[in-house]
Amino acid sequence: MQQEDPAFYWLAMARIRGVGTRTWLHLLRSFKSAEAIFTAENASLADHGLNDDSIQSLKNPDWNLIDSDLVWLADPCNHLLTWNDRRYPTLLRQIHDPPPVLYVRGDPGVLDQLQISIVGSRNPSADGRRNAREFARNLCGYGLTITSGLATGLDTCAHLGALDVSGRTIAVFGSGLDVIYPAGNQSLAENLVRIGALVSEYPPGTRPLPVHFPKRNRIISGLSVGTLVVEATLSSGSLITAGCALEQGREVFAIPGSIHNPLSRGCHRIIRDGAKLVESVDDILVEIIPSLAVTNQAGHEPAKNDKNLERLDGNTKLLLDNIGLQPVGVDILVSETGMEAGRVTATLLVLELDGLIEQVPGGEYVRSNG
Repeated sequence: MQQEDPAFYWLAMARIRGVGTRTWLHLLRSFKSAEAIFTAENASLADHGLNDDSIQSLKNPDWNLIDSDLVWLADPCNHLLTWNDRRYPTLLRQIHDPPPVLYVRGDPGVLDQLQISIVGSRNPSADGRRNAREFARNLCGYGLTITSGLATGLDTCAHLGALDVSGRTIAVFGSGLDVIYPAGNQSLAENLVRIGALVSEYPPGTRPLPVHFPKRNRIISGLSVGTLVVEATLSSGSLITAGCALEQGREVFAIPGSIHNPLSRGCHRIIRDGAKLVESVDDILVEIIPSLAVTNQAGHEPAKNDKNLERLDGNTKLLLDNIGLQPVGVDILVSETGMEAGRVTATLLVLELDGLIEQVPGGEYVRSNG
């Protein structure tokens, strides 16, 4: 056992059965660290709501499995992002049940890039495949990262569209990252690692059980400022992702289709429920970051901001006006501006890329001196 390794107790946390995500977050807020939880007295753990079975499970983890996880983590391409890690993605931290740990293979930095998730049917039409791929390509052209689930069908098309233009793309797994599902996407997964990242809340070796996929959908939407549903039947799992996005206060977009096509019915339902009807990429850009929609009909690249404050839209100026030389967090900015958390975080990323603000330790922001 290598209990001196900083990751040791975080890895143990992911291996304990019978303790849910919200319970772990409650314990972390109370005990401040993973190690403090595992070394706490039984009575103290009981005072925080754990029953006897959960306490016994926590006190007797499978240390051999955790040592094998440390071996996995020794690969320089593999990473563990913990709840206390400043690299933990900002948007995901804001949902009500973020995973305490994230296993990442590839570049963990892409998880804090501005993302749009693209989801839909595993058995799409030819139009659906074409739309998913084209929307992914075009969104990448505006600097957005494409997030999906590596599933057969439209998830695969979305990832391929990003790769077509060497854009960034992220796949969220419902299994351990060493268990590629579906197996036919092994080559695609390897390409994603080179240009983006594979992500999971499940430790290595975890099989792709059906119960895992609805749960992982909250991560797909939680990482993103918005979710685009391309095609979906009324029973499609992509509607679960759309529902998660709505609960998280994120934008939901849907492409309409023929009233005679069962693959359009899911999209039509969520449009009736408040999703935004999408016919082009501009319909998405205007909702998430108006400043990104500045382009001409000839398809030229979006104009650079080059720190010209006069070109910022009203909400962006409002946000910038509330950032000074003293660090300020996202929660304060939401309170001061009245903007939704997802919009605040998305706009902060644009301001940071433009060099107008800087992120400091602790996930707070200050005005740039540049």
